[in-house]
Amino acid sequence: MGFVARRAVAWQTARGRSPLALLPASVTMPLRRNGLDPLPELAAMREKAPVNKLPLPFGVNVWLVTGYEEAKQVLADTERFSNDFANIAADPSLAAAIGGNADEKDPGGLGMADPPDHTRLRKILTPEFTMRRLSRLTPMLEAIVEGQLDAIAADAASKGGGGPVDLVELFSLPIPSLAICELLGVPYADRDAFQRLSVARFDLFAGAGASLGAISESLDYLMGVVAQQRKDPGDGLLGMIIREHGDAIDDRELAGLADGILVGGFETTASMIALGALVLLQDHTTRDLIRTDPDAIGPFVEELLRYLTVVQVAFPRFAREDCEVAGVRIGAGDVVLVSLSGADRDPALTDGEGNLDLVDPQRAPTKHLAFGYGAHRCIGAELAKMELRIAYPALVRRFPTARLAVDPSDLKYRQTSIVYGVEKLPVILG
Repeated sequence: MGFVARRAVAWQTARGRSPLALLPASVTMPLRRNGLDPLPELAAMREKAPVNKLPLPFGVNVWLVTGYEEAKQVLADTERFSNDFANIAADPSLAAAIGGNADEKDPGGLGMADPPDHTRLRKILTPEFTMRRLSRLTPMLEAIVEGQLDAIAADAASKGGGGPVDLVELFSLPIPSLAICELLGVPYADRDAFQRLSVARFDLFAGAGASLGAISESLDYLMGVVAQQRKDPGDGLLGMIIREHGDAIDDRELAGLADGILVGGFETTASMIALGALVLLQDHTTRDLIRTDPDAIGPFVEELLRYLTVVQVAFPRFAREDCEVAGVRIGAGDVVLVSLSGADRDPALTDGEGNLDLVDPQRAPTKHLAFGYGAHRCIGAELAKMELRIAYPALVRRFPTARLAVDPSDLKYRQTSIVYGVEKLPVILG
């Protein structure tokens, strides 16, 4: 990074601001939206070319992949592209560009690990996320959802019967938070702290080092949880792994896995629940379909996952060697960002059939990239789908006449965040 860039980054950091504030709008464009839709510029970029270089001013070569087939190619290729966090730690310029520093802790887990470590750790986790194992959680998830619906009704009653009530605070945040705490064996009393840490991790404009700092804070806490589980393994996932694998996985690795599950399973699902509820509040036909036809919820969830793609950009990939993607030469050491939201609106996903900028609850399920692709596809995908399939029908059955309490244009969305979401969702129950 050049002298001027270093001075600019230092100036921003000294004032508690993220260096990302220095970036031109063309660089942050993949993380911004108009309501629920990616900016039109993203589609225009994809139509021009599926791979484009971003004008990053930190001396780092960064490429953005927006095409569906090209996205799959990069995401699946662990030989030519690395996810390893060490790539960030080794490059102070890159660390500065994402708002942190090279001294932050490696978050561990699966998201930023390469084979063979990734392969070994995923093999440990995979049995815990099969549908057979997850099915045991159904009664717990149903109870959590019903409990939050009761909380919504009670809050509305305290305000005179109709509301308004905030579905983010009372519905979309508590459901995955409680579910993941139950899954891991993390005390419920700590869920508020983890909601804060999880949101901070994905908010790239929260201030210098905020995102990576949140990783360090949650890892410190989880190391304590793991130490306690070592002494007295509980019935949650951590206790099960300790009983089945013992010293084959050390405390730091286990804390990293727990952190990845907690953060990945909380913020993404919370955003999906809230934004999906917003879709239902504005589309009465689809709401009635979900309320009355149990067979409709599966395809609807898949379509929402594609349409919303709340994880807008995948973990960065680092080219291990000179290579080509869609005829574009990418140099060894270059950073490749995959726009999942761009790829999931690419007509190539459905061979040009249907308008992918619209929600079609009866669209045949697509092979969308909302959970990623290849070796790094989200291991908790089936758990997230379970939560969504339970939450949406329960919400519209309990409150069939609920409506937005504000004009849709007045809703505030998270800005320039890897995980897209709405800050509040005020509704009148009817």
